[in-house]
Amino acid sequence: VQLQASGGGLVQAGGSLRLSCEASGNIFRINDMGWYRQFPGKERELVASITSGGNTDYADSVKVRFIVSRDDAKRSVYLQINNLKPEDTALYYCKVDITSIQRVGLVQQQYWGQGTVVTVSS
Repeated sequence: VQLQASGGGLVQAGGSLRLSCEASGNIFRINDMGWYRQFPGKERELVASITSGGNTDYADSVKVRFIVSRDDAKRSVYLQINNLKPEDTALYYCKVDITSIQRVGLVQQQYWGQGTVVTVSS
């Protein structure tokens, strides 16, 4: 299984970005999906998540401005980021919980995308 993240870039404060993350490979079922971000010298922190049923959860610092969504037909999760602030500058990662069919049966694992950089100028 591989996750390909895209959509990061350099934007001015107040602008918007849409991050995308597409899963490929041996996928039987996609479970929870989410986005994390990491500031320099800090650990990754959860930004937003979405369950297979469509329930969403957000970090308090991004509520209202960030919107997570998914398209299971495209095996993708998205993060719409509005009204970007300089403090949103970070490396953003997607994480997806996937069930695969392997020789031993169904195996559930979590996978990370490679990260996409978001830089917000003031």
